[in-house]
Amino acid sequence: MARNRPSSRPGAGPPQQASAPRNRQMFRFLVLFPVFLAAGLALLIGPVLRPAITGFTRGLVEISALVIRILGGSAAAHQVTLENPANGFAVQVLDGCNGNNVMVLLWAAILAYPASWQDKGKGLVAGTAILQGINLVRIVSLFYMGQYDRHWFDFAHLYVWESVFVLFTLTIFWMWVRRTARRAH
Repeated sequence: MARNRPSSRPGAGPPQQASAPRNRQMFRFLVLFPVFLAAGLALLIGPVLRPAITGFTRGLVEISALVIRILGGSAAAHQVTLENPANGFAVQVLDGCNGNNVMVLLWAAILAYPASWQDKGKGLVAGTAILQGINLVRIVSLFYMGQYDRHWFDFAHLYVWESVFVLFTLTIFWMWVRRTARRAH
């Protein structure tokens, strides 16, 4: 295995100096990301944002019921409960189901990444919209699935959609980083 040798050209600095700013940025991200993530999760479970989160979840349930009715289904929203009045099936959209936890994950990553505030703002808005669109599909699909097979509902809810949701969140972040890096160059 060959080792890289420092250049013997006049004025060429050691290779470590060229990567020093990048290493600082990486270190900064690795420090800030968990700090932002912990702060965001603390805000989610704390009492300060509780009324806003509850209102957001109620709105999400209302929109889900509307989408189901537009698609020809039967659905009614009652606070955070989505119900099919025809057969009595109902699901509650709780804190882990409203998409806020993965939004915090995305926000922490975007805020910790070294980019301009304009790029961060665009990433936060677009990423949040995409994640909530995916979450709407998730809620509606689980609502239908739960009416036909409880075992498939449990499996899809606990394993499939959780994994897919985190994967989408990481993909959104990765795509945003690539786009931001391309624009920076």
